[in-house]
Amino acid sequence: VLDSGIVYPVFAGYPVDPSDEESVLVNNKCQCVTVTSKFVPSKENPDEEVLERNIRILVPLKARENISDPLSPLRTTFVYRLSELCKNCDPIEIELGGAIHQAQQGNSCEEPQTCYTYDRNECYSSPVPLLYHGEVKQVPAALTPASCFAE
Repeated sequence: VLDSGIVYPVFAGYPVDPSDEESVLVNNKCQCVTVTSKFVPSKENPDEEVLERNIRILVPLKARENISDPLSPLRTTFVYRLSELCKNCDPIEIELGGAIHQAQQGNSCEEPQTCYTYDRNECYSSPVPLLYHGEVKQVPAALTPASCFAE
């Protein structure tokens, strides 16, 4: 939403279940976070509905600092910034003053995302030693084969 040149995020969620009123706002598989929202009766006034947000964070046990290196130290610090989780970097077209413009709903989209587990849409590999004709060679092995190889 634009107002005086300031961009405000607009969250357009999708339903968790067609029969459910709960909508998913964020489903970040890389950082294991899901943010949902739904309208529930107010505790103060049961005739009113209030928006309830639920944030589900799964902290992966035995996650490595470098997820592609099984020998890297275990990760002990996990940082979650709601503003980064909710950013949408997919460009959209908007109409302003009768002209179509490309707009991005998030800022700092060039910065790489810290991943605490494998994003199943990304291909991760790690070098492994392979003994071939008496010689040890380092070859890349796919850690997420489904996303590394075409069907």
